[in-house]
Amino acid sequence: MDKLSSGLDIHRIPLKNKTEVTMFILTGFTDDFGLQVFLFLLFLAIYLFTLIGNLGLVVLVIEDSRLHNPMYYFLSVLSFLDVCYSTVVTPKMLVNFLAKNKSISFTGCATQMLLFVAFGTTECFLLAAMAYDRYVAIYNPLLYSVSMSPRVYVPLITVSYVAGILHATIHTVATFSLSFCGSNEIQHVFCDMPPLLAISCSDTHINQLLLFYFVGFIEIVTILIVLISYGFILLAILKIHSAEGRHKVFSTCGSHLTGVTIYHGTILFSYMRPSSSYASDHDMIVSIFYTIVIPMLNPIIYSLRNKDVKGAIKRLPVRNWFIYKLHL
Repeated sequence: MDKLSSGLDIHRIPLKNKTEVTMFILTGFTDDFGLQVFLFLLFLAIYLFTLIGNLGLVVLVIEDSRLHNPMYYFLSVLSFLDVCYSTVVTPKMLVNFLAKNKSISFTGCATQMLLFVAFGTTECFLLAAMAYDRYVAIYNPLLYSVSMSPRVYVPLITVSYVAGILHATIHTVATFSLSFCGSNEIQHVFCDMPPLLAISCSDTHINQLLLFYFVGFIEIVTILIVLISYGFILLAILKIHSAEGRHKVFSTCGSHLTGVTIYHGTILFSYMRPSSSYASDHDMIVSIFYTIVIPMLNPIIYSLRNKDVKGAIKRLPVRNWFIYKLHL
């Protein structure tokens, strides 16, 4: 009570046990106001581009009947995931760039982490399902519509979401069962697992094992699916004699392989390392990359080299209406 009466910031008082924790402080990148304004504008632009690009792709797939096939259904689900993934983190981060009070409630922090891990894990499994879809389409194109019917791709998408929710629930319950009695300052821009473990005064050995083994298992399984699928795709490419046919296959798969490589590379760097290196500025930059930058890049990666998507954009009713008005 003496500390409270002395006028000290209540949010920065050392916490004795978990029951006293009502909020955390997200310290962010910097205290420099000028840099914070610059970062606010930069990430606001990225977020708006992410929303427009990904939601635009979803609408495109829904509206254009020529894109009504499993490949584009998977792509629209990925775009929706990217919007959700980015929205969990970005709005709160943008507010904190300009706000003096950078606190987040205990419940809010747990919810943010739950959704963040759920969407991130779902995307891992979805990217693996997309690799399998490309294998089926290229290795046996005549049977593609049968092999990748709604009875196949709908369960693949459903299982991806279920796996993501289960994985997120395990880590969220395990993390927020810990005691936080040393400090409530999270050296990050959102409630991620490593920086939360770093400020806990409980024994986090079990949590670190859960993080290492669960993330490791998910990464091994999903990357193996991707590698095996692309191994068969490579065999199919070697059987194609025409240069034009090979180029078409490469252009179809290259975008997906690029997205998978970038996404998994940053996740492995963030989570499959010793706990002694958690909560550094370098980790924040990597986390920002796969939570905010990659969702912005995905519409570019999957659209610019895709003739079907570019053709669908040209056929958009809004675009045609605008051209018609210009002629008038």
